[in-house]
Amino acid sequence: MRVIRRLSETTVNRIAAGEVIERPASVVKELVENAIDAGATRIEVTVNAGGKSFIAVADDGVGMESEDLLLAVERHATSKLSDDDLTEIATLGFRGEALPSIGAVARLRIVTRQYSADSGWEIRVEGGKVRAPEPASRSPGTTVEVADLFFATPARLKFMKSERSENGAVSDVVKRLAMAHPEIAFSLSLDTRKSLNYGAEAGDLFDARLKRLGAVMGRPFQDNAVPVDALRDDVHLTGFAGLPTLNRPTSQGQFLFVNGRPVKDRLLLGAVRGAYQDVLASNRYPMLALFVDVPARKVDVNVHPAKAEVRFRDNQLVRGLIVSALRAALAAAGHHASSTVAEDTLAKFRPGGGFEAPAPHLFAERRPSYHGGMAEAAAAYHAPLKADYAPAGRVDQGEDSAPQGAQAAIDATGFPLGAARGQLHETYVVAQTCDGIVVVDQHAAHERLVYERMKRQIAEEGVGRQLLLLPEVVDLEEDAVDRIVARAAELAELGLVLERFGPGAVVVRETPALLGETDIAGLITDLADELAEFDQALSLKERLEHVCGTMACHGSVRAGRRLNPVEMNALLREMEATPNSGQCNHGRPTYVELKLADIERLFGRR
Repeated sequence: MRVIRRLSETTVNRIAAGEVIERPASVVKELVENAIDAGATRIEVTVNAGGKSFIAVADDGVGMESEDLLLAVERHATSKLSDDDLTEIATLGFRGEALPSIGAVARLRIVTRQYSADSGWEIRVEGGKVRAPEPASRSPGTTVEVADLFFATPARLKFMKSERSENGAVSDVVKRLAMAHPEIAFSLSLDTRKSLNYGAEAGDLFDARLKRLGAVMGRPFQDNAVPVDALRDDVHLTGFAGLPTLNRPTSQGQFLFVNGRPVKDRLLLGAVRGAYQDVLASNRYPMLALFVDVPARKVDVNVHPAKAEVRFRDNQLVRGLIVSALRAALAAAGHHASSTVAEDTLAKFRPGGGFEAPAPHLFAERRPSYHGGMAEAAAAYHAPLKADYAPAGRVDQGEDSAPQGAQAAIDATGFPLGAARGQLHETYVVAQTCDGIVVVDQHAAHERLVYERMKRQIAEEGVGRQLLLLPEVVDLEEDAVDRIVARAAELAELGLVLERFGPGAVVVRETPALLGETDIAGLITDLADELAEFDQALSLKERLEHVCGTMACHGSVRAGRRLNPVEMNALLREMEATPNSGQCNHGRPTYVELKLADIERLFGRR
């Protein structure tokens, strides 16, 4: 008896729809991408009842002829590929599955007109049944309407979330595509209410993109983002990265694009984490928007049904480019902290603002257990503040025993962080700038300075190793061993020397001296897990940086230490000259700057 049979065309189409059309936002994504590929300069999206009852996407693109309409609703018919070569995909859509998949589970109506045509055409598809095209009236462009989504597959309706949740997913799709294409105007209406409205941005790519990012991500991001522009081989990385003090408790403020396509890729997210790992606590996430442009032949965009993931031919090239470019951009920002630090401070003074401290878990200092030699190591790296940081002739040197509160004779207008005017509670340095004041947390600031010195020393001299008297064998799964051994050279540069020990183990012969006595098996296991998830050995780098951070903490100026004017000004000058000094090693601001106008408003003078 025959047990295998062919599925009907209707069932095949509905199965395909299940892969492509997960929820209303999936429909919006496919239709808006089609509009972008059609050369639209304006795209209008309308959604009712979370997309369950109605979705419409209208554009002013090139439009279609009646013959094109019939092909457009057939499976695997596309205008996006000139031949069958899937290695040169230069458009957002290319599979030819979106429209027939939508038509298989909903009531689909397409009205279109080409610029050279006198009239337009309309076609309808309901539950997979296609009607013949008919003449229709429309201005040049295309409108696609989707009604009663999943009416042909009612079981899928049970998996839809609330209208609010579905609307949020639709909004996220439109925002991401709008960020990638600032030259196109976008609008989104939810239940007749205009939710989003982005005008087309003019100017060069960076100016237009920053304006669009500001419209989507908020003005604080626009004001506190540094440009990223780096090229390695034929991979080009551009975008904007938020200063470390502009951070969030989740990764929702991170937007990544590959060849104009919004993606959620573990490799890219891991690279971002690696770039920010020594300027942010592990439970905080930076805000950024990064755009990777790579030749089509070097990236596979066909590895995910919804095209949400990509695969690069050279992962290490892309990861290394992102990490180095982000670190260089943040270093170029120097001592600057985000303006939101001052805004948050001022908000505390407003009625109802209070002075609540952040939840302890948000900025909890991670202090791993290390054995012996910490104080000695900290002392070896500690460099006390010296008077020669101050420019010659600009400071009245005085005596080290200068009375507390004495003012150094220094011109505040000559320096971004101003001139020290006093110290409060032996913890905070108060400086006067040309148009305001700066309050510095002396311990957090100096901790960062010492940490940066240590990083420079490690970069110049390398990581010291300690030879194990008895090499330690660590058992792992075979694929984990392969991952670890493949990165042995990179790990050796970080002080960890290992080699394969049979099919299911590695033997560790040397470890970084900074770690002292450590759980070697735990370290190797963590490295293997992170190589599997992020394709980079974060654990070892983080542990080394945690040690450096802890040593810097012990070797820096402590809260409660009285500083004389020369020391205070030396601290300010070194902060101005040191990258990343606007935040401590855990992402907290090292200083707060208040403008005179803000202070005057606090006292009702404005």
